[in-house]
Amino acid sequence: MRLLALSGSLRARSSNGAVLRSALAFWDGPTATADIGSLPHFNPDLDGEGATPPAPVAALRTAVAAADALLVVSPEYAHGVPGVLKNALDWLVSSGECVDKPVAVVTASPFPTGGDHANAQLRETLRMMTGEVVAAACREIPAIGPKIDPTTERVKDEAALSDLRTALSHLATAAAATPATSESP
Repeated sequence: MRLLALSGSLRARSSNGAVLRSALAFWDGPTATADIGSLPHFNPDLDGEGATPPAPVAALRTAVAAADALLVVSPEYAHGVPGVLKNALDWLVSSGECVDKPVAVVTASPFPTGGDHANAQLRETLRMMTGEVVAAACREIPAIGPKIDPTTERVKDEAALSDLRTALSHLATAAAATPATSESP
């Protein structure tokens, strides 16, 4: 089973990037991380009927279509979803690749709320896109800073790692129960 991850942070040394890398280690199968930083700003005029989507958009859609499950890991900015991630999701709204795709949403924040606003917004957006948001696989990780090892750029906190392992297990179970929509490589 293939897992595609989308990161809501473009920072090279992002704590959410560390969460993403740590979570991917718990997936038993191929993984990839989508390059959403190269996407143009969403513009329906670039994607109308008969139009050829920009190359980065086509690549994102192909990667999502080929995945058996999606993992969205994101920080929270101003109580919301980072613009780069919302832009990526906007490009996927009407194209259908997320339909019935099992999805886990993980947010991590330096604050005690764990990015709860962004988590709730992402889950609602993905449900509207008819993705199968796997509630048991969604997590909010509070006070993320001290839970990251700056040398390895991975989560070092055992409780957080255990929680991520459980989340990915729930996502894998949901993906295994969903009929495959793409061909194996």
